[in-house]
Amino acid sequence: MPTPAIAADLSPEAYRRAARFLAKLDSDWARLIKAVGPCRFEAKPAREPYEALVRAIAYQQLHAKAGDAILGRLLALYPGVAFPTPKQLLATDQEQQRACGFSATKLATIRGIAQATMDGVVPARVDAQQLDDEALIERLVSLRGVGRWTVEMFLIYTLERSDILPVDDYGVREGYRRFKGLAQAPTPKQLRELGQGWRPYRTVAAWYLWRAPAH
Repeated sequence: MPTPAIAADLSPEAYRRAARFLAKLDSDWARLIKAVGPCRFEAKPAREPYEALVRAIAYQQLHAKAGDAILGRLLALYPGVAFPTPKQLLATDQEQQRACGFSATKLATIRGIAQATMDGVVPARVDAQQLDDEALIERLVSLRGVGRWTVEMFLIYTLERSDILPVDDYGVREGYRRFKGLAQAPTPKQLRELGQGWRPYRTVAAWYLWRAPAH
């Protein structure tokens, strides 16, 4: 018998359920959810893990427009395909890829992801769906240049996992500081502990924290 896929529910009804749950936690959560409105999270579930990770690395530490431009130049090297295969990416001259705007470090990471996909370390989407969150994180952070935050974004946006709290994300921690009216944002460790009370809806909690308005 095949192993069942790990539960992943980021449907509109799940958003409503999560918002109701969070709003009942305290008056601050209720006020935040009322201020932001319904959760309109948009995942990209059709992407393979390889493509999702390459895209995530391409955009790391860049504004969206800069990331769009660099990725666009990379994709232009592969006319006729929506996204290059790992084999195509590895067969391309590295200087051509560097000319797209990638740093040497980023390019090494991207090519490492392609090689790890061919080696079976980066799983196909159908296989990734069978692995739990921590198993995937442990497996993928072993790749050079791939950190926990990158894998968490993959879990949220590609695998639609509903209980991910990226505690290293500045925007999430700062959002918590704003909506609680604190002088300082919580540390990742503090936010991880606080987030235990938001289970099993930590992905939606993070979505709201990203959008917390300033007091």
